Amino acid sequence: MAINRADLHTHTTASDGMQRPADNIRLAKEAGLAAVAITDHDTVDGIAEAMEAGERLGMIVVPGVEISTSAGGGDIHILGYYTDWQNDAWRRKLGSLLDVRDRRNEMIIERLRAMGIAITLEEVAEEARKQGKDGGSIGRPHIAALLIAKGFVGSMQEAFDRYLGSEGSAYVNPPRLHPFEAVDWIREAGGTSVIAHPGIYGNDELVEEIIRYGADGIEVYHSDHLPEDEARYERLARQYKLIVTGGSDYHGERQGEVFHGHIGSRTVDVSVLQQLNRGR
Repeated sequence: MAINRADLHTHTTASDGMQRPADNIRLAKEAGLAAVAITDHDTVDGIAEAMEAGERLGMIVVPGVEISTSAGGGDIHILGYYTDWQNDAWRRKLGSLLDVRDRRNEMIIERLRAMGIAITLEEVAEEARKQGKDGGSIGRPHIAALLIAKGFVGSMQEAFDRYLGSEGSAYVNPPRLHPFEAVDWIREAGGTSVIAHPGIYGNDELVEEIIRYGADGIEVYHSDHLPEDEARYERLARQYKLIVTGGSDYHGERQGEVFHGHIGSRTVDVSVLQQLNRGR
């Protein structure tokens, strides 16, 4: 049992996860956690359902969001915790990011079709609905799921390696919010900003720039981090006096594989919530 532990990074059907928000709370309860965060990509639409489930199951639910940004030629994600998620102005800002995500999907589909891979956005949306998605943002995992369903690839890993990942032939990175702007947005919304999974970027110089700009924390513990990554970011957190967070980045199970890890596979002490929720 993981009593007094918190998984601060999970996704739901509100973005590209496979489980409804209430299911994530149930899974966290079954894992023995004290708290779990809902951090969907560029949306807070799953939080209300998660909060209701948390009250019913006696779980602490941390309202969060994972903002998609771009810098240094690649994707950088900034987690925001305890923003004023019910505020209409904040929700409209996040909605503008979904517009960019939609355009990115269109560009990916265009590239795939140019390579003779005949799929449409309508088919992607239908495949997402088959997986239980009933709204919110569409992302690359949904495109990958359609590629698998139509026999173009055999697995999620192959879909990302060949087409959708940063080295894939259909990868695109349209202009997006800069990480500095995401830090500002989160602060303006009353929240706390944390650099998500820095180990996957391969650019610690940029990570430090975001820290020096004003990020409040860093996700040291993540399903895709090696022990040496965790040790390196622990040192960085001490150096800059950052809040240390961690989470599974759970997206659910696709093709028999859990992405990125099971709920509760990466956690921090629940006392970290006091640091993230300061002044609220």
